[in-house]
Amino acid sequence: MPTMSSSQRSQWPVWLCWLAMVLDGFDLVVLGTVIPTLIKTGELGFDAVGATFAATISLVGVGLGALFIAPLSDKLGRRKLLIACVAGFSIFTIAVAFAPNVAVFSAFRLVAGLGLGACLPAALAYMNDYAPAGSAGKSTTRTMTGYHVGAVATSSLALLIIPNWRLMFIIGGLAGLVLLPFLWAKLPESLPEAASAREAAHEKAGATSEPATAVVHSARAGTPEAAPKAGFRDLLRKPYPLVAVGIGVASFMGLLLVYGLNTWLPQIMAAAGYTVSTGLTLLLVLNVGAVAGLVLAGILADRHGTKKIVLLWFGLSAVFLALLSVKIQSEFLLNAAVFVTGIFVFSSQVLVYAWVSQLFPANLRGTALGFAAGVGRLGAILGPAVTGTLVAANIVYPAGFYVFAAAGVLAVAALTVVPHKIRAGKTTVPAGER
Repeated sequence: MPTMSSSQRSQWPVWLCWLAMVLDGFDLVVLGTVIPTLIKTGELGFDAVGATFAATISLVGVGLGALFIAPLSDKLGRRKLLIACVAGFSIFTIAVAFAPNVAVFSAFRLVAGLGLGACLPAALAYMNDYAPAGSAGKSTTRTMTGYHVGAVATSSLALLIIPNWRLMFIIGGLAGLVLLPFLWAKLPESLPEAASAREAAHEKAGATSEPATAVVHSARAGTPEAAPKAGFRDLLRKPYPLVAVGIGVASFMGLLLVYGLNTWLPQIMAAAGYTVSTGLTLLLVLNVGAVAGLVLAGILADRHGTKKIVLLWFGLSAVFLALLSVKIQSEFLLNAAVFVTGIFVFSSQVLVYAWVSQLFPANLRGTALGFAAGVGRLGAILGPAVTGTLVAANIVYPAGFYVFAAAGVLAVAALTVVPHKIRAGKTTVPAGER
């Protein structure tokens, strides 16, 4: 397998994991961009009910992938899992373009979601294995900017080629196939047990950083301090159950917001009286705001403590989502309001992932991130389903924004019970929070 022998090579994991998140960003918004066209034309038999089913079943696949496939990264390695996930997602995304009806369309989305659901936790676990101590916030948010760059690129592409919805899926799948040979040739294996040994060494020595190459070399040398393999059963052992509940509820609410907005925002704005092109533009603006928010959130989290910033971010998300229920006549003010909302809504969920990376040891990191993402996908399923029900009942505006604001408030409540940091059965506060 590839190894890292220079600082130049060490950048490959950063960019490859980032590009994997670009694919996740594509999947995040692609249904939102094509649903208005599919409902309007009735192609493949789509209506509001069919669109809701397709959006829901897609997220079932993503949730199952996060819960049951992502933990394999702690046992088999991040590299193998990432390659397999990208391959599966790409093939079945292209297949969606050739679906003859709603049922087959949805089935292909389900299978594609299995790969994509495991991709995000594995990529974030990989990056945190290599991240210098004290940089979990920036490492996670930097990687996740790819998520929203992909969403922005997909929204921009939709403005150019919709109503040709089939081409959207073909382009997304081909992008994944192009990425595959680079993952195979340039991505070093990540060894969670080596990261555990590194973290233990940092705690003993009080160090603040260590090159990624040292992690790989220590693993190959058979570090005696390497942590044993872990699994979901470890989440049931002290001190993790309360942490898992709080993180799970917050992830549920966070992904309810992310997927609910990205799937239905164009349709919500159409119900409010805006044009379809305006709705697609706002979807793009929302995700541009998300990228800006990720950069800011990562810096603030590492400087002031992840818990403080994630609570603030979810709280502000609730405020700005509620404000969007007021119809804005000025196009400039409307775009500005959606941009600011994007800053807080999407980086809130990413901060949850960053916090998980800090709370759990490296040998349990992939499993914990898979749990957070998997439980969160239940919210991702509920978000589009609830919003789709409001669309079908013709009450999505302004009720949809009230539902989203309530989710932000519930996330704040859940996270207040989670400690700043947990290590070896006791709670400690990181240096940045003292």
